[in-house]
Amino acid sequence: MINNSKLLSIGIIGRPNAGKSSLLNRLINQKLSIVTPKVQTTRSIITGVITIDQTQLIFFDTPGIFEPKKSLEKAMVRCAWSSLYGADMVMLIIDSTTNLDDNMRQILDRLNSQKIKPIFILNKIDLVSNKHKSLENDLLEQFSDAQIFKISTLSGKGINGLLTYLISKATSSPWDYDQDDMTNLPMRFLAAEITREQLFLNLQDELPYHLTVQTEKWQDNPDNSITINQVIVVSKDSYKMIILGKNGAKIKEIGTKARIEIGNFLSCKVHLLLFVKVRDWENSKEYYDYMGLKLEKDYVKTSTNKTK
Repeated sequence: MINNSKLLSIGIIGRPNAGKSSLLNRLINQKLSIVTPKVQTTRSIITGVITIDQTQLIFFDTPGIFEPKKSLEKAMVRCAWSSLYGADMVMLIIDSTTNLDDNMRQILDRLNSQKIKPIFILNKIDLVSNKHKSLENDLLEQFSDAQIFKISTLSGKGINGLLTYLISKATSSPWDYDQDDMTNLPMRFLAAEITREQLFLNLQDELPYHLTVQTEKWQDNPDNSITINQVIVVSKDSYKMIILGKNGAKIKEIGTKARIEIGNFLSCKVHLLLFVKVRDWENSKEYYDYMGLKLEKDYVKTSTNKTK
């Protein structure tokens, strides 16, 4: 144990596209969570770790909280809420260019009912908006002694002040991770996430929401390069044809971009082979387990067992 070591775990929650993943990446100074302009990009908990002097901070980036309809969406929202019970602190990130709508008020009400007192992160303060002050007043009206931080995940404004505050709240404890650890997630999973990011960025409309990516093979080569085989799983043959593109042009384009990004992340040469399979993955326990999610029937079963 490091002398005078301190520890703090923080759950990051918020609406889709409020900036949760961008905030995590800023805080740990490394692109760990994938980020796209599309909502609901993050599907499971992404753990990020940063150690500053004697203090270790553990962050849990979570899926966005919204009104879910499909099985996958429900699993993602359950995942976001369940992550809070293992955290010492909760940060609720809010797009400061918007008003508090019904969905956000429901989030605030649920936090109140569960006696969870979050710190509020108002993001995008670098954008001109007349809503900043009214939003802050609305929060103070409901949480009179609220801690409110104004930041920009894009420019980094306010991040150092937020980090200083979090460090001040850490308590004496052995670290959970080694000093140089950045996450507890396997590289196979992170590589698959990078490819999924490229699929989100390069495919149109709803298709990215109907696919998942898994790393099937990881081979370390004698020349210090890595060969990675990944499978893109879709639920319909028509989706497969779109991803492949004419004469395989689209999957080649996506594969090239993903290979470069994975290589940059791993700091080595990467050989990436992509395959497309058609499976009913959106209702499969195997794929949910891979993402760290639970199907509703499994969640209900687990919850029932806990109450016995």
